[in-house]
Order: sequence, then structure tokens, then C-alpha cells
Amino acid sequence: MNFVTLSDIEQAQERLRGLARHTPLLPLAVPELPDEAVYLKAESLQPIGSFKIRGAANRILALSAEERAQGVIAYSSGNHAQGVAYAARALGMSAIIVMPTNAPAVKVAATRALGAQVVLYDPAHERREDVAARLQAQGPRILVPPFDDPYVIAGQGTAGLEIFQDLPEVELVLAPVGGGGLLSGLAVALKALKPSIKIIGVEPELAADAQASLRAGHVVEWPAADTNRTLADGVRTLRLSESTFQHVRTYADDIVTVSEADLRSAARRLLTEARLVVEPTAALPLAALLRHRAALPPSRHTVLLLSGGNVDPATLADLLAGPVGG
Repeated sequence: MNFVTLSDIEQAQERLRGLARHTPLLPLAVPELPDEAVYLKAESLQPIGSFKIRGAANRILALSAEERAQGVIAYSSGNHAQGVAYAARALGMSAIIVMPTNAPAVKVAATRALGAQVVLYDPAHERREDVAARLQAQGPRILVPPFDDPYVIAGQGTAGLEIFQDLPEVELVLAPVGGGGLLSGLAVALKALKPSIKIIGVEPELAADAQASLRAGHVVEWPAADTNRTLADGVRTLRLSESTFQHVRTYADDIVTVSEADLRSAARRLLTEARLVVEPTAALPLAALLRHRAALPPSRHTVLLLSGGNVDPATLADLLAGPVGG
């Protein structure tokens, strides 16, 4: 297969200028780890509140004039939806987004507010790919996948370029993994720039299909009924694609999992101590660092990628009110 390259990611960075932000690295005090400087890559500060703007916009900006005239279609639980809608609106294009009925209401509303047409489906009875295919049969549109696309992977990898630019001494990066586009892009970029860097993906125990795939040596799919149990709605993806699996297996160092209690505790800590509005998925890297520090590669300079901040108000209230370990 053809792997995304550092050159692809650098080209993506040029395309994205003026549309996606170079987000900051914010220091986080972690008293339990006095010898480790920890930084947060705050992708929650993107225009749509998520790293997904990078991949979605890079795919759309690379379309020809003829393709742009057709409009785009995508499927997403929320953040990719907003990335596609935002980029399409910026270029004056129409967008249809297929979203599950259990997507956070705040993400559905935000996608509609960006001008996209939202089509809801029941993930317990339908596959989002099938819904999108039916809609495409009604009129040709360009599909913008959430992760299974080289332009999307390259776009996500631009976060890795920024991490290295801002912190060349970085030794360890932890990032959430759902469909694997983010982890793939980050790992390609950072390994090319500094081969000694360790890249670790993080999943909830209740949606650990990527870890299962890495351990099995082939793509493993989990049922929607299983992955829907996690609070981290951004990583309820059922499987890696063959492309992201090969990228992750080649460039990433490992994938670890955390419990829902670990996830809630880390999310609350980010809310109260980092004073950042984050969605549960964004707390996966901190949860892994706190739970698995002894088993993770040693590091004096560690970056945790905060994937997004599009949290449903009810979930936010629950995280703030509930017990730290609850």
C-alpha cells in the first residue's frame, strides 16, 4: 500500500494556512510526575473545537473545481461532521452529513449551524457507510471519509509538525485513537522528524478494537453495541481501516486502554486544573499517562493531544459534579 509521507503532511500544512489554527502547547502541572514536563496540545481551540478540521479541510481543499461543484458528503459522530461543514462553508460548497442518533446533541446542532444538511441514522440497525451510499445514489457527491483517506491522514499529521516545531525535545506523545487517522498522521510526521519519539494511542477499554487489531496483526471489528458503552463518543468507531491499521502498525509504538473511571477522573482534572473545556475523548491521553506511567516509555518531555472540546452540556455538568473516580 501507499503510505502517507512527511512531504504529504507538509503540503497539507500549506493548504491549511488560514483555515486551521496552529494550536498551543500548554504546560500541565502533574505533581505525581515531578521529573516529567507534561504539555497539552489543545486542539479544542480549533475553530470547530477539534483536530478534525485538519483532515477534513485538507481533503476538501485538494478537490478540483469540478469536484467542489458536486458538493461533499461525510459520516461522523460529530467532530469530523463539523470539520467538513466548516470547510465546505468556507469554500461555498454544499455538504450532507450522516450522523448517528446517539451523537451528542451539541455536535448535531453545531453541524447544522455551519450550514450542512444532517441525516440521522440508528447505529444499532444501520451502517453509516450504507446510509451515505444511498444518498450518493440520489446525486453524486464527493465522499470525505473521517479517517480512511490519505489527505485526511496527512491533514491530521500537521498537528505532529506543530508539536515538533514548538517542542523539539519531545520524547513521548499520547493521542486518542478511534478510526486511526490522527494516530497515523501524528506517527508518520513525528517519526520522520525524530525517529526516537515514542507514539502511543489510547482507547477506552469498552471500545478497544484498535488495540485488539494491533495485537492480532489484522483489523478487528467490534459491535456497535459494545463501543457505544463508552463515554468517549469520539472513539466509538467500530474498526480501523486497512490503511490506518497499516500506518499504525508501522509507525506507532503501542496502544493502551483505560477504564471509564480513569477517563472520568482525567476529564474532571483537565476541566478543573487545566481550566480547559474538553470532551471525554480528549481526556484519554491523560488517563493513560496517570494509569500506565510505569509501563509507558520513559520521557522528560511528554505531549498529550487533547482531541476536542465539543462536550454536551449535560455531560460537562455530570463530569464536574461527579466523584473524581466515578
